[in-house]
Amino acid sequence: MAWIKELFPLNVFSLLFEILLKTSRKLPHLRFKVSNGAPATQFKFLKNSWFTDEVSRQTLVFHLEGALLKSYSQFPYLMLVAFEAGGLIRAVILLLLYPLAWLLGHELGLRLLVFVSFVGIKKDKFRVGTAILPKFFLEDVGVVGFDMVCKFKIKVAVTGMPRIMVECFLRDYLGTDAIIARELKEFHGYFLGLMEENMEPAPVINLEMTSHNIGLGCFRKSHNQKFLSHCKEIYMVTEAEKKTWQVLPRKRYMKQLIFHDGRLAFRPTPLKALAMFIWLPFGFLLHIIRIMVFTSLPYKFSTPLLAFSGLINTVSKVESPVSSVKSEEKRGGVLYVCNHRTLLDPVYIGIALMKPVSAVTYSLSRFSEVISPIKTVRLTRNRVKDGELMTTMLSKGDLVVCPEGTTCREPYLLRFSPLFAELTDEIVPVAIKLQVSMFYGSTASGIKSLDSTLHLMNPNPSCLIVILNKLPIWQTHNAGGKSKFEVANHVQGQIATALGFECTDLTRKDKYMILAGNEGIV
Repeated sequence: MAWIKELFPLNVFSLLFEILLKTSRKLPHLRFKVSNGAPATQFKFLKNSWFTDEVSRQTLVFHLEGALLKSYSQFPYLMLVAFEAGGLIRAVILLLLYPLAWLLGHELGLRLLVFVSFVGIKKDKFRVGTAILPKFFLEDVGVVGFDMVCKFKIKVAVTGMPRIMVECFLRDYLGTDAIIARELKEFHGYFLGLMEENMEPAPVINLEMTSHNIGLGCFRKSHNQKFLSHCKEIYMVTEAEKKTWQVLPRKRYMKQLIFHDGRLAFRPTPLKALAMFIWLPFGFLLHIIRIMVFTSLPYKFSTPLLAFSGLINTVSKVESPVSSVKSEEKRGGVLYVCNHRTLLDPVYIGIALMKPVSAVTYSLSRFSEVISPIKTVRLTRNRVKDGELMTTMLSKGDLVVCPEGTTCREPYLLRFSPLFAELTDEIVPVAIKLQVSMFYGSTASGIKSLDSTLHLMNPNPSCLIVILNKLPIWQTHNAGGKSKFEVANHVQGQIATALGFECTDLTRKDKYMILAGNEGIV
């Protein structure tokens, strides 16, 4: 047994102790060491009382995942990259490799997940960092961390994620002056999935030359210690403190989040992502059943069956527009003007009215036209031709139009096109509020033929329909003498009030330029 002692002079516990001791020597800034006076770096537990006017004028170096976001995990954001930019198969591979990444440790595991998420993706087509991720970052920001970061005039963010994932969020929604993050290597315009070794801040900030930097970090991460070592004071956030943080409310966003893209409507943590992949075959079957019920049964039978399948359609009528129109002996149909939440908005209105309606659309796929349970007609974006087409359809029955011209997921209304006000004075505003739990049934840059499929694959989508009062004659364009713009703005305001939404002057073109980098030509 002597040879065993010679080869293994230390037992397991002493060996672990030696490893920890060597690690601590490599990271001297993690120790509370004082020599000949005050320590070079002061680590303190985070307290709200330490902020003063003098402190707020200094440069703050903060760790994104540890000091601002409630969750430490970077997996959900990489899953969004894999699913939205790489597709379903890549997302499945990422989930399967997650246990291995966890075993490899933080740094090696992160590199593995980044490689799977990015390898082979074309750089100039990558818009996940600008169109999708800011929404999920904002929904994970803690109020306490946000307040601490915003108190400083100059803010430098440190993160382990690739720069292309976080730059838009930190710059546009947090006002960060510099970002310390790693770049992704590329080859002929395609990502290799490998991160550069060096993380350097932008030239506008030189941490070594700044007189008094204040660091804000966490105890669980270590890859940010190199840059926190430039700080004279470092305040650490404990895990127990972060659990008490509240999520930053929407009204406190530094910039309004009006547009975002992507298909996933939930934060894809490992367990939730696994649940989604398990649900997919059942959801696809459920969507087929719902389409069959939509297209083959009368409304009085289809409505309870759809509710039984989890698709809830709630109707609230301020006044019955159908009876009011019948009392007036007017030729033609009623024009139902609604905000646009999903491709199925006219179908939901038909179910609410319990009668067939027609609809006009700009970018409906051929597949959606085939399976649509109501009559749909494509518009040409030529005002004269579109006006004549809608007038013809109104002469044959009720018509549903969405003057926004495109869908908007957030509680905002885009500018209403005034074309509908010229067609008829029989105008009924309809307010629609939609909630989904898994998939969004709209997209700016994805495959539009999947819009209705993904919406109907949600386990329990719910739609609230509020049918408002028909516009009085004195509020119309033709008989009432109001300008078409006044009518459009009035209807927009009524719908916004009913839903608690906010009106904007943004248009369809603005949405597509922000999310897809084009003018929405489909």
